[in-house]
Amino acid sequence: MRNTLVDPFEDIPRSVVVTANEYAAGSSFPVHAHRRGQFAFASRGTISVATPEGRWLVPPQRACWVPAGVAHEMTMRGPVTMLNAFVSLEEARDAQLPAHCCVYGVSALLKQLLEEAIDLPAMYDVGGRAGKLMSLLVAEIASMPRLSLHAPLPSDPRLVRACRMLLDAPSIAVGLDMMAAEVGMSRRTLTRLFRVETGVSFAEWRQQVCLLSAIERLSGGEPVTRVALDLGYASPGAFSFAFRRVLGEAPSQYLETRRAA
Repeated sequence: MRNTLVDPFEDIPRSVVVTANEYAAGSSFPVHAHRRGQFAFASRGTISVATPEGRWLVPPQRACWVPAGVAHEMTMRGPVTMLNAFVSLEEARDAQLPAHCCVYGVSALLKQLLEEAIDLPAMYDVGGRAGKLMSLLVAEIASMPRLSLHAPLPSDPRLVRACRMLLDAPSIAVGLDMMAAEVGMSRRTLTRLFRVETGVSFAEWRQQVCLLSAIERLSGGEPVTRVALDLGYASPGAFSFAFRRVLGEAPSQYLETRRAA
């Protein structure tokens, strides 16, 4: 399901604008860019964000920052409630928000600020309570912890082809030799080029891809054991260890958080 983008907020003479929208499962926005930075909070559901540089996954109760001018597409994994804070270039620069996409944790305070900001008039009083609330909102965004929910894509066409194959069928069992054969490189050349192009080792990238797939599937209600084994982990315990290391909680805790959201 494709959505047509209408951005009336782009020209509102306020440095921060907050909106709320509901999307059906499978809704998607084709490649587009905003003149403002977008802080997209998944109040409910999971959001997948893709750019030419890679793919980010936004689980429930987390958010993704997309800087102004960055071409991206979004897909909703399940029904999604999305709260967006659109931040002007100047405001984002003053807050030292990053110039690249990233996924953030979201504090209880930031969630409350977003929910409060939804009800503000478009032309809120900058010098009054509303203006102070928006300033605090941006400061809280800038202080949030970043989460490792990103799979960077290389630029070498051979590596891109092989990486997309793994993205389509994630498995921790796909080894370096298999990837080297797929792209017609030696193991040594692939190891060196992969790190140069992505900034991480192939093993780290493969685990990240599997984790992103796991989050999507868990968000869709699939049982932990099935997800772990389908992704090639030796046991649910091994999968849970990798999951906890990145998200800070076991899959069972993650699911509880999602149900409570």
